[in-house]
Amino acid sequence: MAKQAAPVKKNQTITLTFEDLTHEGNGVGKVNGYPLFVPHGLPGEEAVVKVVKVNKNFGFGKLLEVNQASDDRVEPPCDVYYKCGGCQLQHMSYDMQLEMKRNQVKNVMRKIAHMEEVPVHSTLGMNDPWRYRNKIQIPVGKKNGELITGFYQKRSHHIIDDMDTCVIQDDSNDRLVEAVRRIADRLDIEAYDEQHNRGVLRHIMVRTGRETNDAMIVIVTRTQKIPYQDKLINELTETYPHVKSIIHNVNNERTNVIMGKKTKVIWGDEYIYDTIGEVRFAISAKSFYQVNPPQTKVLYDKALEYANIGANDIVVDAYCGIGTISLFLAQQAKKVYGIEVVPEAISDAKKNAKLNGITNAEFVVGEAEKVMPWWKAQGLRPDVIVVDPPRKGCEVDFLNAMIEMEPKRIVYVSCNPSTLARDLKILDEGGYETKEVQPVDMFSQTNHVECVAWLERNLSN
Repeated sequence: MAKQAAPVKKNQTITLTFEDLTHEGNGVGKVNGYPLFVPHGLPGEEAVVKVVKVNKNFGFGKLLEVNQASDDRVEPPCDVYYKCGGCQLQHMSYDMQLEMKRNQVKNVMRKIAHMEEVPVHSTLGMNDPWRYRNKIQIPVGKKNGELITGFYQKRSHHIIDDMDTCVIQDDSNDRLVEAVRRIADRLDIEAYDEQHNRGVLRHIMVRTGRETNDAMIVIVTRTQKIPYQDKLINELTETYPHVKSIIHNVNNERTNVIMGKKTKVIWGDEYIYDTIGEVRFAISAKSFYQVNPPQTKVLYDKALEYANIGANDIVVDAYCGIGTISLFLAQQAKKVYGIEVVPEAISDAKKNAKLNGITNAEFVVGEAEKVMPWWKAQGLRPDVIVVDPPRKGCEVDFLNAMIEMEPKRIVYVSCNPSTLARDLKILDEGGYETKEVQPVDMFSQTNHVECVAWLERNLSN
């Protein structure tokens, strides 16, 4: 049987009508049933598209011109939006972004979990979906003899040198990055050259406490010392009094990983502080702390609602990080046990419990899939388990351990709808019914969506 050729060819220019969106936010149009995926296309639009890649069953295109624009098309406020790729949805109205994210969750619940009947609520959005990120990590380069900072262009390691600001970053982070770059340039501190693995300054990271306005600057270098370190520190701290901490991180490896293993405080405190609701957190240079604290409060409030914790309940918080969810849970539970594989995170979690006067939370270092069976053997019977895994979702051993512990309720917080749906299917087969799923927009202007799912043990099993 002859192989059927695709109805389009690479570099061909065609007129296309978009019918749908992928989970990444790309427009989907079809030529004789053959789908083309095109960044920045919106459903209902007719556009001129250049075919850039042709596969057997689908292809990719580049948007050249929109002939008939959707009512949901908006002008991106970012000058480098079409170069950067850090955001994917700025061309889309915020209402459409929220609906797209809900549809993404509904699709995987249908296709992967086979739970079409489970309610997926409308995405909980932000009042102001801009300037929400409290952390920026930005590479440093050199152009025309001067230091430059900017995110990498899509699918490259070329720094966007005409980037003055990032519209989803806290604007004080922008100003501090610019200040470090300007002062370092004047002091003739060299940019890192990744091609030849030489030079000094690799990345600048800034973290800001949303509620406290405390700022931490992390300077990542290839070298063990920062040239003119004292002058750099003096200028920064004299000009920006809200800077409470300056950290030096050494990364002398040929790697895409931003932070190296060696971190030391060169000025001020090891931690800055922030609050979410009534809970205060100490945040170090390497702490995992949600980048959007106002929406984190929205997410955690929903998780607490689903957990429905009583005063005598025992709760396990798996993948607890620095204790963010655990400490919220501890305000209502009799006892909370947190598990995390990263020792530094557990150290921070214990510090945060002490900081808030919380004595009914216990934190242990370990892999959840190994610690849980051990706890079960010791007689621990949690009433509720809350899980917030990385993007890859939960290990099967861990899911089985949760099922065997037989909690009344499981609350699953997820940053990846596909792995959430996969894991919900396994939990369903183990006797846990998914009641509902709530998407939360933690990462406005991007295609990422956070979810929280409520599961109840099916006592008839």
